[in-house]
Amino acid sequence: MVRLLPANVTFGLVLALIVSVLGAGHAVAQDRLSIATGGTGGVYYPYGGAMANVLSDNLDGIEVTAEVTAASVDNMLFIESKDADIAFVLGDTAYDAVQGNDPFEAAVPAVTLATLYNNYTHIVTTDDGGINSVADLRDKRVSTGAPGSGTEVIANRILTAAGLDPENDIDREQLGAAESADAVKDGQIDAFFWSGGLPTGAITDLGATPNVGLKLLPSSEFVEQLTTDYGAFYSVATIPAATYTGQDEAIDVIVVPNLLVVHQDMDEQLAYDIVRTIFEQRDQLILAHPEANNLTLENATTNSPIAYHPGAIRYFQEQGIEIQAATPAA
Repeated sequence: MVRLLPANVTFGLVLALIVSVLGAGHAVAQDRLSIATGGTGGVYYPYGGAMANVLSDNLDGIEVTAEVTAASVDNMLFIESKDADIAFVLGDTAYDAVQGNDPFEAAVPAVTLATLYNNYTHIVTTDDGGINSVADLRDKRVSTGAPGSGTEVIANRILTAAGLDPENDIDREQLGAAESADAVKDGQIDAFFWSGGLPTGAITDLGATPNVGLKLLPSSEFVEQLTTDYGAFYSVATIPAATYTGQDEAIDVIVVPNLLVVHQDMDEQLAYDIVRTIFEQRDQLILAHPEANNLTLENATTNSPIAYHPGAIRYFQEQGIEIQAATPAA
């Protein structure tokens, strides 16, 4: 089940309303779980919605809903406050949260259930914009992602690595994937960053728009700098040619692992059952988005920069898979 929340409504407010309807003294029982996803134009949203459905259908007595959010940074805060039970989060953001690094004021007690797939750094512009590299974004109108998103984190880091000040050297907008794509169509921005799976729906729609010549910029040249400055969870992968209409060449970009995270206090049996169910119902997740093809036992147990939940570890050990050491920070 997917539930859309207005931008000015928080999980805490929704839960407070539920409590008020039920009456004073009634707590929200653990027969309801929420999954913090992302914006409607990305991969987290359809993937999380499908996950909510399979969990609701297969966990006895539990209803699961998927929430639209600003994504990774906000999702970690929702885990910290327990306003969300499960969250999709970029690995670099999860690491910063657990360490208590900026923008987090204190360490977030979060752990991993599984590594899901890689997020590819899309730097999107058009053929007629005169932009051929990250350095060419200087003085351009650029969206760096929604406030509180993992996209914003990696956009700021790439711009800095390219010698640009994200606050002063670009005309900065802060839009999600769908809003950014619409702004390019309308000529309101020149380029945008998006960290997401393949394909991302909003970019697919942009590439299919008449009279829009889609162009993606490479970012692999910055991986060494990002790894040195922030941690060894950054790597390089290729967006294959023709992933999007109008994208004729393969593009090498920075990738970051996506994690499914929960609060460390989650009941061990519940965590075990969640992991077991998403693997047993993997085919249903693939129907919602092809990135679920990457949900394998081997991928799920590698490249997490934070520790795994004991319930997840028990499931993977039963499958004969040992957790690989968490990626160390540089």
